[in-house]
Amino acid sequence: MKHFFYILILMSFVGCNKINRPKKPKDLIAKEKMSDIMYDLYILNAAKGVNKKVLELNGIMPSEYIYKKYDIDSLQFAESNTYYAYDTKTYSALVEKIKSDLEKDKELYEKLTREEQRMNDSLRKVSRELKVKDSTSSTQDESVD
Repeated sequence: MKHFFYILILMSFVGCNKINRPKKPKDLIAKEKMSDIMYDLYILNAAKGVNKKVLELNGIMPSEYIYKKYDIDSLQFAESNTYYAYDTKTYSALVEKIKSDLEKDKELYEKLTREEQRMNDSLRKVSRELKVKDSTSSTQDESVD
């Protein structure tokens, strides 16, 4: 009986709650631009999570930076985000595009890191060879005297 009562209350709340789609904002941000904004927000939030102090010391406020970069304001972003988030298919597509872009950038970063590591290894090897060559030539020079 107790469970029935809770279910009845829950159903009355759900049944009385009228969920309306948000109105399309006058200054709705285009999907492509919204995707770019969200991409930058993901990157900045990750950076903030890694070392918030560095961002603060350099006077970088992620939200303010984004608003200035894309020439938008917080209300325009919030309304556009709410509008797109209501349609889960559209929002999922935005998030999937961002995920894909992040994966591509990650692969590029890893490739560049590997190439840089190979270059550093080659430079160390050449440096060691030069040191060995210099030490053997100085030894030979001393024996000639």
